[in-house]
Amino acid sequence: MPIEQISVLFSLVLLYLSVAPGCKRIGKFDMPGWFKQGDIVIGGIFPKTSALHNLKTLFFTKNNFSPRFDLRAFRWTQMMIFAIEEINKDPTILLNVTLGYRILDSCSSPTNTLRAALTLVGGQEENNSTCFPVSYFSTCACLSDRAKYPTFFRTIPSDYYQAKALAALVKRFGWEWIGALQSDNDYGLNGIRAFKEEVTKLGVCIAFVGTIKRTYSVDKTLRVLEMIKKSTVKVILAFTAEGDFYPLMKEVVKQNITGIQWIASEAWITSSRLSTPEMFQAFGGALGFVMPKMAVPNLKPFLTSISPHADSGAVFVRTFWEIIMGCTPHLSGENSTSSLDGMCTGDETLSDSQDPFFDVTELRVSYNVYNAIYAIAHALHRVVFCKSVGEKAEDPCAVDCVPCPVKFWSNDKKDECIPKTVEYLTYSEPMGIIITVLSLLGASLSLTTMVIFIKNKQTPVIKASNVELSCFLLLSLVLCFLCPLTFIGTPTVWTCMLRHTAFGLTFAVCISCVLGKTIVVVLAFKATTPGSKVARQFGPKQQRIIVCACTFIQVVIIILWLTLNPPYPDMVFQHSTKKILLECNTGSEAAFYAVLSYIGFLAVICLVLAFIARKLPDNFNEAKFITFSLLIFCAVWISFIPAYVSSPGKFTTAVETFAILSSAFGLFICIFAPKCYIILIKPERNTKRLVAKH
Repeated sequence: MPIEQISVLFSLVLLYLSVAPGCKRIGKFDMPGWFKQGDIVIGGIFPKTSALHNLKTLFFTKNNFSPRFDLRAFRWTQMMIFAIEEINKDPTILLNVTLGYRILDSCSSPTNTLRAALTLVGGQEENNSTCFPVSYFSTCACLSDRAKYPTFFRTIPSDYYQAKALAALVKRFGWEWIGALQSDNDYGLNGIRAFKEEVTKLGVCIAFVGTIKRTYSVDKTLRVLEMIKKSTVKVILAFTAEGDFYPLMKEVVKQNITGIQWIASEAWITSSRLSTPEMFQAFGGALGFVMPKMAVPNLKPFLTSISPHADSGAVFVRTFWEIIMGCTPHLSGENSTSSLDGMCTGDETLSDSQDPFFDVTELRVSYNVYNAIYAIAHALHRVVFCKSVGEKAEDPCAVDCVPCPVKFWSNDKKDECIPKTVEYLTYSEPMGIIITVLSLLGASLSLTTMVIFIKNKQTPVIKASNVELSCFLLLSLVLCFLCPLTFIGTPTVWTCMLRHTAFGLTFAVCISCVLGKTIVVVLAFKATTPGSKVARQFGPKQQRIIVCACTFIQVVIIILWLTLNPPYPDMVFQHSTKKILLECNTGSEAAFYAVLSYIGFLAVICLVLAFIARKLPDNFNEAKFITFSLLIFCAVWISFIPAYVSSPGKFTTAVETFAILSSAFGLFICIFAPKCYIILIKPERNTKRLVAKH
């Protein structure tokens, strides 16, 4: 991002204030902001509003509210507050020390950024303040110069690494003749300079370098556009801030310039503008590197609890509420000048809002804020600990017991913090290989059996086993066998939601098909009694209705689960002092066990019906095979629950995958192995007379 703004603008500032005689402040800036008292106060500067008329919010705004309020930056401020409150509640860090905060608005202006920084530093009438900025969005490689910026820290990688990655990307696709655009600031100038150094080594030529900025005149922007139009390059790198690039983007769309492969820096590759129909025709398919994304537990409830009624004095909360809710809150003690039509009723809630503001599944910059706060807190923890011990000892330097951060463990000598090993079930380890082989084997056998059934559907043994339900059951078994593959690999938001819900849904379909087959067997016997019309009324249509109805109930449970409290990737520390376990937290334990319970409920109904039909005449002995399969199924899942609860670490995942595979193989072998045996090995028994006999 632009250095003249971002190096301070997107910074969390840790202030140590101490009185220094002879230094006196001659004035102060009156800047609105959030403030909460604490033993140690952390300052924050965020661009919640824009002083520039052409810089619009990154989110959709409603009614006629100001488009210059940036909801994304507002969420960054909320992440800072959330992290500080979380740390204050944590007994393992900064015990008996309360963190406070003071958050100011930079208005996306270098001048206001400087004012905000001076306001934070000048917190007392007389003081000598030392400022340690911790930035979460400043990527300029120039800031890594310790001679110039000895106290600067950040939780985002330097552009040095991004330039090398972009150069490798260009080389990977074989592009040797490209153009480049840069912001007219340290971010763009240093970024393109580093990129040129890297691509020159790889034999790539840069046809032109255009310079843009949001404050440039239209003529300057059009001159850059003409340079692009006259050039023959079809690949252009834009190392710019989104606000600087947006005026040129509009002109590209306006003049219908297409056929260019755009390469983006991290500042605009995730911009919501790219996905709009207007921009997508020209910039769809842009390539670039993004910051890692991560979910933060309990953040969404915190965001949905924001209310102007809870804290009527909180700056910007009222504007936020007007944008999200589309009405003006009436606060106690104020005279409203708005019409009644535009006033809130007081019953509004953010809990059900679908605004992108509350989507916390892909936190990137916000997660950098979160890490910045925790970095400051851990640094303070060490300082406070050493200071408290030093007061009791003559030599403070003798302190040798400082707690390691949560992601580190202390070595045997207790003089070094070593990063913990990250552990999860992988495809390369023996357990992952076994699960993968069994999954693919089961899926292959099920597909092969389906082909055999379809090919021999006119033979007596297949006709007697209800070919349509059998194919439905085999298809669901294929999906059941493939489910364990989602349990292997690094947990992500999508794989966590997929692994449990796909398992619940596929097994619901599977057991529903078994239920349909069981009912067919029972009714087939009833049809042998004189005057019975039940079986004739239970045809293919009714069988499909049973399968769909039973599956629909599971679908409803899963939708409620994903809507209210979905699974998410989580880090677990308690199983080992030297390892961090990456796993999928179920989100809602109640929903997880509701999914299991519903599958168990269907299985019990099938088992009861099959058990009742076990003594039917021999020509209906499929009920016996169904009974055996369901006994295996129930035995596996009854033993699964205690094993699942007691298994440590990644073995919990392995237990669940083996339960899925065991129950799926039990159903497959008991129901389909006898039929395949007759079709493939004893075809002479595949006759109406012998099928009825056996």
